[in-house]
Amino acid sequence: MDMSIDMQHQAMGYDRTATMFSPEGHLLQVEYAEKTVRLGVSSIGIVCSDGIFIIADKRIQEKLIVQKFANRIHEIDSHLIASVAGITSDARVLVEKAQVLAQQHRVTYGSSIEPELIIKDISNIKQYFTQYGGARPFGVSMMLAGINGKKPELYTSDVTGNYFPYYANAIGENDEKIKEKLREKYTPTLNLKKGVKLALDILHEIQGKKFSPNNFEMTYIKTDTVKLEKLECEEIQEFVK
Repeated sequence: MDMSIDMQHQAMGYDRTATMFSPEGHLLQVEYAEKTVRLGVSSIGIVCSDGIFIIADKRIQEKLIVQKFANRIHEIDSHLIASVAGITSDARVLVEKAQVLAQQHRVTYGSSIEPELIIKDISNIKQYFTQYGGARPFGVSMMLAGINGKKPELYTSDVTGNYFPYYANAIGENDEKIKEKLREKYTPTLNLKKGVKLALDILHEIQGKKFSPNNFEMTYIKTDTVKLEKLECEEIQEFVK
């Protein structure tokens, strides 16, 4: 009986290292890491006319966990935030690296770092772990949102180390379904309130009966103040009214 392609790959060891291409031109460990990301928590980032925001599903329902330490959106600097999807412990290493990069830039140059410089360095680290042996790829996608001067910017870095700027994007569970809705409904004229409402409506539509406003956290940055504002649960509902 003929073996399936996947079984042949496993038998030949192509899925046991991140540095060996399969005969079809795939890095199987990288593709497995991408599947891990799609099992992670959902988050949406949108560039708005008056700022930028990320909203994320906290997902953790364990009552014994101190909730304020289970945040899905991380402050990188006073003008930068990031959300992650995938393996949380992997993400922590990258988030801490991003925070160090931001502070090193402030100490060295006396100014805030551009968002693209952060996401580029993080992407370089992730690419390194797809090219050299002895370690597995980072099972993480990172979405970085911030203000560059007076311009809101949104970037996403995937498992392979690629990164792109976006007007709106989603990572984690149901990311393709969310992005399909964003393509239909996003417009550059959305302000923060309308943008957050759009994100909540999309999440409600996709999650159905599992949707609850209490499961989300949000951080936004207005272009005029360049100040982080964090909201959770009922506060988000009040924000969009």
